[in-house]
Amino acid sequence: MGNVWLAAYGQVFFSLSIGFGIMMAYASYLPPKSDIANNALIIALADAGTAFLAGFAVFSTLGYYTYTEGIPIDKIISSSIPLAFITFPTIINEFPIFRQLFGVLFFLMLFFLGIDSAFSPVEAFSCGIIDKWRVRRTPLLLSIGLIGLGIGLLFATNAGILWLDIVDYFMCNWGLVFVGVLECLLLSYAYDLKKLESYVNQSSDISLGNWWNFMIKILAPLVLLVLFGTEIYRRTYSSYGGYPRAAESLGGYGLLAFFLLLSIIFMKKRARVFA
Repeated sequence: MGNVWLAAYGQVFFSLSIGFGIMMAYASYLPPKSDIANNALIIALADAGTAFLAGFAVFSTLGYYTYTEGIPIDKIISSSIPLAFITFPTIINEFPIFRQLFGVLFFLMLFFLGIDSAFSPVEAFSCGIIDKWRVRRTPLLLSIGLIGLGIGLLFATNAGILWLDIVDYFMCNWGLVFVGVLECLLLSYAYDLKKLESYVNQSSDISLGNWWNFMIKILAPLVLLVLFGTEIYRRTYSSYGGYPRAAESLGGYGLLAFFLLLSIIFMKKRARVFA
């Protein structure tokens, strides 16, 4: 059960772009007196509402498919990748009419969702570099795009689905959740959380109080750490998805260790910010 909750938190973090630095990059473009709390609430509710509505389409479709085919749902779908590229195309192929049209529309939707989702991480990454070194935006974005294309070619190989599934699992279910825990701890114990609360309350209709401090300081990191520790314990006995340990170590633990090392180096250089 713990792995389900961890996956749910990872999906929420991914869907809301929490832990990427994206929201901080976007917030840096806002006027100084923007209503941050109200904006955050609108974004969270709009995202959750969209996901809730999509859930009706996804689970009703999967339920009908499992009923008609007589196959348990856990045998049909194990992660988002087979759901998008195997299960749903198979279901669309069963439509009595217009199956080609719906197939084209479905993959066009996936294509544009992928393109739109790529905008924000690129903007967050480029925003920090531009603010730090004042480089030109166009050459920087071109460089980031070419690097991303080179890395993405790995996922177009015969083993691409394997690597994509492993990287997606570890970066979303582990990486984002771990970054969320670090952000809570840094804001709570390395920075005066009351200063942030006071700043938000100056220009927001929704006032933050002790409830918010309790959630950031204790509740959120405690829950995430318990789920995170439970999943680490599970992975000591079995590899993710039954993949080879070497692939799991390289695409999962190795990638996480690389980003963690970069984060530690960066935080040591910028420690004076929290002074």
